[in-house]
Amino acid sequence: MGYRFTDLTTACHDDWRAYIEHDFVRQLGQGRLADDAFRHYLKQDYLFLIHFARAYALAAYKSPSLADLRQAFEGLQAILDVELELHVGYCREWGISEQELAQLPEARATLAYTRYVLDTGSRGDLLDLHVALAPCLVGYGEIANWLNAQPDTVRGDTNPFDAWIAMYEGEEFQAAMRAELEWLDAHLADVSPARFDELTRIFRDATRLEIDFWQMGLDQAD
Repeated sequence: MGYRFTDLTTACHDDWRAYIEHDFVRQLGQGRLADDAFRHYLKQDYLFLIHFARAYALAAYKSPSLADLRQAFEGLQAILDVELELHVGYCREWGISEQELAQLPEARATLAYTRYVLDTGSRGDLLDLHVALAPCLVGYGEIANWLNAQPDTVRGDTNPFDAWIAMYEGEEFQAAMRAELEWLDAHLADVSPARFDELTRIFRDATRLEIDFWQMGLDQAD
């Protein structure tokens, strides 16, 4: 029996739970996250999305099959044509202009995570890159589902962050998450134990960098 994505989260259980259940996430779900913390996160997440698009371009270059190439192209197109536009609009609602976004300096946590993903993808193969990206693509979907399972999560107009939860619990993102899990499960099924150990290190490092990204929001650190 081969490996699955859940074997990665099991191997990195403590880090994965620390990411999914981070105080930033809890406070967001409870509607008590400081506005400045959320704005700082939104700004840096805009920069992250740009590098996420670059990662999909790298995935296209690394794709060994036409199916993988199409998947990478669709991901790149979705970020450039849909997600970035939605993010800019969402930032506008929080008083952050597109001009301000264009002039943002990258916080250290943003630099560390995005460059780690791109470096991992450059040095490794397509599976390395997907595993490095998984804490974001899979993690955000899991976080939305986890928040909805918590009794103290506040939904609706009384939570100023409700739209964020709605975005990642929505069918479009959840479908993308399921598709990514299917891809990861199919490719992890054939790896050796030694290869799985390598992928576990990548996944753990990426998850820790995601934890730092949440903490950056709480600390509002540049």
